[in-house]
Amino acid sequence: MRRNNRQDNGPYNLFAEAEITVEFFDCDPLQIVWHGNYFNYFEIGRRKLLEKIGYDYTEMKKTGYAFPVVEASAKYCGPLQFKDRALIRAILVEYENRLKIKYEIRNIQTGFITTRGVTTQMAYNMTTNESCFVCPQILLEKVETIVNVSHAPITRNALGMQDISSSLPS
Repeated sequence: MRRNNRQDNGPYNLFAEAEITVEFFDCDPLQIVWHGNYFNYFEIGRRKLLEKIGYDYTEMKKTGYAFPVVEASAKYCGPLQFKDRALIRAILVEYENRLKIKYEIRNIQTGFITTRGVTTQMAYNMTTNESCFVCPQILLEKVETIVNVSHAPITRNALGMQDISSSLPS
């Protein structure tokens, strides 16, 4: 197993980290974390990232949106075992049309990356019961405030997409 010290902060340099200690109930009979539990660890990282953005699950519900996971994948690079300490890193990759978050789970004691993953979430309007193909304005504004995407005011078309026509060459 190779130690990887390179940090990937994603295209927006927006990420959050959480430390956990592997609990006995997360392990299989060999005291290795059962593969399905890594998605629970991703959720811990995702919750930290959403809190950092200021749009956690409570705020989503208040604004009438839910963000169900529509796609998830994991690549297992090495095991975590009972009592290991791990660092979960959740990195924002996309936010305008969907939430796409990358994850790295690293064994704190060894420094080795044990798991990498990605989840994609789609906005769902709980009032109209419809899927949204653009994230709600409130999320866009919160993320753009943090990442400072542009110093110029952002204009959006009727669909909520960023209008880049003013930045195109004449």
